[in-house]
Amino acid sequence: MVTYTITGCTVADGAALAANNIPAFWQDQHWHLAWSHRTLPYHILQIAKRIPRNLLTSRPTTRHQKAIDPSTGNIVGYARWTIPASHATDSDGKPVWGDAMVPAVGEKEEAEIRRVAATADWNPNEESDELLVESREIEKEILGRGVWMRLDYLAVHPDQQGKGIGTALVQSGMREAERLGLDIFIVAMEAGMGVYKRLGFRVERVLVQDDEKYGGLGEYRTYFMLFDQKGVGLNVG
Repeated sequence: MVTYTITGCTVADGAALAANNIPAFWQDQHWHLAWSHRTLPYHILQIAKRIPRNLLTSRPTTRHQKAIDPSTGNIVGYARWTIPASHATDSDGKPVWGDAMVPAVGEKEEAEIRRVAATADWNPNEESDELLVESREIEKEILGRGVWMRLDYLAVHPDQQGKGIGTALVQSGMREAERLGLDIFIVAMEAGMGVYKRLGFRVERVLVQDDEKYGGLGEYRTYFMLFDQKGVGLNVG
């Protein structure tokens, strides 16, 4: 069995992350509604322009990791986590989980990164955005109950799914959450449910919506999931 390398990301990973992440989400019919007017290759090219800027956004509280196939050197998975500001630095003021913090760049390089990002063709279909209202209300209500570490984004390339890559990425963040004493919150798609359940996450709420009038398949489910440090024994190997 291949052991994938889990490591931090840099702004140089933009194109490779786009090539991994966008095909993964392209499989989700509901997510694809926003970009149904585009081809996959074109969308990957546009997102590649934006990712370096996104990697530098909210650096103090955001952590990024990639999974690398050691036999090819290719990025085959990606995860983005948010740590609450109250837990983002240690007692000495140093960032926690520093190896998952994207390295800063100089002013000139950052200015160029932002210039390139601004040239990306960004014109999503917004007809189905009204479905996000209820989802965001549920998310706000759950997050208001306490302090959480969040898994905001998980993507494994379709050609690499089913090999334990997603599991390894989630486990990496779970170990950090355990060290910080933080419970974890996820807004999950159907595709990730198997991984999250196997790792001990529980479903707090399920939102069922109908996206047929926007071009979707009809019934679409969003899962709001929690991992409770006190309620579930952390066994991440």
